Amino acid sequence: MSLDTAVMGKACGGELRTADQLCGRELDRFREALATGRPVTVSCTLQAPLFDEVAEDAEAGDRVAYVKIRETAGWSSEAAAAGPKMAALLAAAAEPLPDAATVSLESRGVALIYGRDEVAVEAGRRLAEHLDITVLLTRPRDIPPLHRNAFPILQGTVRTAKGYLGAFELGIDDYALPAPSSRTHLVFGAPRNGAVSTCDLVIDLSAGAPLFPAHAVRSGYLRADPGDAAAVERVLAEASHLVGTFDKPRFIDFRGDLCAHSRSRITGCTRCLEVCPTGAIAPAGDTVHIDPYVCAGCGTCAAVCPTGAAAYALPTSDALMRRLRSLMRAYRMAGGQNALILFHDGDHGEPLIDALGRYGDGLPAHVLPVQVNEVTQIGPEVIAALFAYGAAGIRVLVRARAKHDLEPLYRTLTLGDTLAQTLGYGADGGGRVVETVETDDPDILGAALRQAAPARQAAVPAGLLFLGNKREVLRHAFRSMHGAAPAPVDRVPLAAGAPFGGLDFRIADCTLCLACVSACPTQALSDSAEQPLLAFEESLCVQCGLCAATCPEDVITLRPQVDFAAWAAPRRIVKEEEPFCCTQCAKPFGTRSTIERIIERLRERHWMFSGAGGEARLRALTMCEDCRVEVAVNQGFDPHAGPERDKPRTTEDYLRERAGG
Repeated sequence: MSLDTAVMGKACGGELRTADQLCGRELDRFREALATGRPVTVSCTLQAPLFDEVAEDAEAGDRVAYVKIRETAGWSSEAAAAGPKMAALLAAAAEPLPDAATVSLESRGVALIYGRDEVAVEAGRRLAEHLDITVLLTRPRDIPPLHRNAFPILQGTVRTAKGYLGAFELGIDDYALPAPSSRTHLVFGAPRNGAVSTCDLVIDLSAGAPLFPAHAVRSGYLRADPGDAAAVERVLAEASHLVGTFDKPRFIDFRGDLCAHSRSRITGCTRCLEVCPTGAIAPAGDTVHIDPYVCAGCGTCAAVCPTGAAAYALPTSDALMRRLRSLMRAYRMAGGQNALILFHDGDHGEPLIDALGRYGDGLPAHVLPVQVNEVTQIGPEVIAALFAYGAAGIRVLVRARAKHDLEPLYRTLTLGDTLAQTLGYGADGGGRVVETVETDDPDILGAALRQAAPARQAAVPAGLLFLGNKREVLRHAFRSMHGAAPAPVDRVPLAAGAPFGGLDFRIADCTLCLACVSACPTQALSDSAEQPLLAFEESLCVQCGLCAATCPEDVITLRPQVDFAAWAAPRRIVKEEEPFCCTQCAKPFGTRSTIERIIERLRERHWMFSGAGGEARLRALTMCEDCRVEVAVNQGFDPHAGPERDKPRTTEDYLRERAGG
């Protein structure tokens, strides 16, 4: 593997040292690097356990980072041109990523094996030495009784299931115990419904429908086809070790004050609820609740959340931005061109890239791999930032058969591609510049990357580091993407349901009641304490629809788009009116047009406001609430009193009034 040390050293911004056997006879050079007290990046992961051990002995474990430049760059048919890529990968790896918070799952080893035949019973016999076993058989056939009851065998069918490792709760129907006198086969007693079982883990060998959505990522739920002996063995081996306390990352940082789910019992944004594959998200009043014990970390909720209420923590948005910025800056400084970013995960993407490097032509020199925890965590702010930093295209590597629903990811990538194409980042030969590569074959991956047409890049890439919460990062990234665009336009129309857009108002019918301001969860709509007005700031609007649903006059319509001019502008005044001041104390308490319209309509259409008494009632409407009460108390004025009648009102009177007589 050739190393262009001059290019790499210039672009990385640190001291570059090379070695032939750093993990062997030159290990002291690693110790010397640690002794400097500075962060150390090792460009190989093969002997990472050894380096970690040495670093821990030197109390420097938090200063060591790793990156593969061999499998991702050096082992390639284009290795001679891979110097800029190596520099970029080294620079990105040097950016520290904070550790995510964790939650603890505790299992005491109470296990329920759910099956239908002798396979489940045999699994119970195998695990009884390690776990506290109960076997539950659904609609069992003739099951020979145990010679010694080492664990209970029950009959029942699971109807409801909830929980996670250490805290499962199952609702069971057709529940029955076997008779101790069972001879040739287990004879169960009279069944009953509504039984409840709690356990720490569930081993499902029933061959029925999974008990949980996205069951493959439910902690503590192990499932195998009872006809697949190898799969059953893997499940039993895994189950035998699920005793103790286990730390699980808290994948999502959630801020309820930013959530736009609902206000005043009117539902607004439901994007996270619609896409969560595990059911970890549920409504909780005006916000939602994300159960960190059930969350599998796909990150889809954070990718679609328009306000930043749900933010991915592995890594955080600003930490990922620092890494992407360093990647692109080092690549440009080293002379790299037409950078194609390849997002991939560790379980699927990393082995595929390794295999391509070891046994194939390797990654092209302009393809920069970026490993993330889950590719479904990628949001529009990441796409916008990369184009602003000078990327020529983005690819996302996914499985041929995905373990999560990819529809939300497709929508995000389509949104990013629409913005990029409209702003002139598109490829000269046509085609998408942001898309997936869906394969389990390394050769197909390599061919797809080599065939990607180079797209137009930012003329002057942005250098700004986008910091803050997700929404702030997104605002800065969108503005920078527009500012660096090869062919910028002010407005990009988007499909319905997009998380960005403006509002159309029927100004003439707006009464400035400001119900929309109270409902808006992001302060995109605002008012003023000095003047009756309604203002709107488009960069804050997430198209949740709460304003339109709340407006009593139905004057608001959503308009999905990205208006870059509006995003760069301050809030605009939608409607402003002269205040109406109390005729007694001069305190403003409404708008002049509203008060005058109410008085005119009541004078013409309601008997209470006609005649001498009606004029007094109309004058009361020109007063603020305090003066109105004072007049009613001091002058004995009853604003609701009707006209006196000299005789009882009859049905004929009522009919005559209805007929206009």
